[in-house]
Amino acid sequence: MNSLKTWILMGLLTVVLVMIGQFVGGPRGMFIFLLLSIAMNAIGYWTSGSMAIAMTGSYPVSESELPEVYQIVRRLANRAALPMPEVYVTPSPQPNAFATGRNPNHAKVAVTEGILRTLSARELEGVLAHEMAHVRNHDILISSMAATLAGVITSIANILQWGMFFGFGQRDERDGNAFAEIAMMILAPIAATVIQLAISRSREYKADAVGAKLLGDPNPLADALERLESASQHIPSGVNPATSHLFIVNPLRGESVLQLFSTHPPMAERIRRLRSMRILN
Repeated sequence: MNSLKTWILMGLLTVVLVMIGQFVGGPRGMFIFLLLSIAMNAIGYWTSGSMAIAMTGSYPVSESELPEVYQIVRRLANRAALPMPEVYVTPSPQPNAFATGRNPNHAKVAVTEGILRTLSARELEGVLAHEMAHVRNHDILISSMAATLAGVITSIANILQWGMFFGFGQRDERDGNAFAEIAMMILAPIAATVIQLAISRSREYKADAVGAKLLGDPNPLADALERLESASQHIPSGVNPATSHLFIVNPLRGESVLQLFSTHPPMAERIRRLRSMRILN
């Protein structure tokens, strides 16, 4: 059900992009922007992992440098019947982690410098189980593709806004459609963002549950989420805001923003669901 919902939302992102093309150039614009959406999906597929790693400034580490992390990841990968992913460290003092890549064979798992100093071994295992669940559920590709397409929509809308500000591309004298163009410029990036966040939220709940089952105990992850949530409130992340939805905990401070625009579901609800889980060994 979650997979079907995700692809429906991805389809809606493409529709929004095609609608922008309609308002920009009519039928020809629709066709061009449809091709653009296809290109963005292809780019998102082939470069999702490397783009996320580059945008977060993460760097690869060897097993001799982080033997404990490698042991945990390898153990979880074996349990999930997954290939061993590449391991990276993100230069951020805030404790956090994420997974990326186009498929399990090209997966990358990154932990921040802050998380290595903050969590116990068992809590870190809970976090990495969550990230391996993302790999197993193929979330790493879908979330990256959604971020790519949503970013393109927002950028195009911004370009159109500046174009109208300087008097370029106005169409009100030709077909009275200026109001529709303005509405599209405002609503398109909002729609893209809401759709992207809806994908992220549903996937986080599922990864929590699958990760807890993979570990055989939901409490290490619940304990870790409590500590990560507290740390995120007073330790800056220093990461690119465009990558915030990839992390296990929202790295951006200011969670007082309306929950509609939060890249993650409410932390209290995530923890409540984990605490209420009963796993049969």
